[in-house]
Amino acid sequence: MALMKTTNPNPTVTVDNNSEDNVKKIKKEVSDYDEIYDVAVVKGKKATLVVYKVKHMQRFNMKKIEKNLTKSLEDKYPKDEFTVSSDYKIFLEATRLIERKKNGTLSDKQAEKRLNEIVKMTSDMK
Repeated sequence: MALMKTTNPNPTVTVDNNSEDNVKKIKKEVSDYDEIYDVAVVKGKKATLVVYKVKHMQRFNMKKIEKNLTKSLEDKYPKDEFTVSSDYKIFLEATRLIERKKNGTLSDKQAEKRLNEIVKMTSDMK
C-alpha cells in the first residue's frame, strides 16, 4: 500500500532566492499529467529534482512518460537543469529531504548538499 499512498509534499527550494513560484509551477505542470499521481520537486542552486509516482496501469509506459516530461520541462524552463525520476527510492529520499527542510533539522547548505547526493544517486542508477 505504501506504493499507492499519495504523500503530495510541498515543493522545496534549497537556496534562498525567488524561485519558489517557479517550483510551484513545475509541480503543477507535472501533476497535470494523467499518468502521474504524486509529485515531489526540490530546486537547488543548479539542479532541479522532479520525482513522481506513476499510476499502476501506466507502468509499461514509464520510459515514454519520463522522456516526454523531461522534454516538456526543458522546453518551458531552458535555464534550469532537470533530473527527472520515477524511482521509488529517489522519491523517498526527496520526500525525506523536504520533510527535514520543513522541520528545520536541515540548513539550506545541508539541503543543497543532500540534493546533489540524490541527483548523483539518480544518475548512477541509469
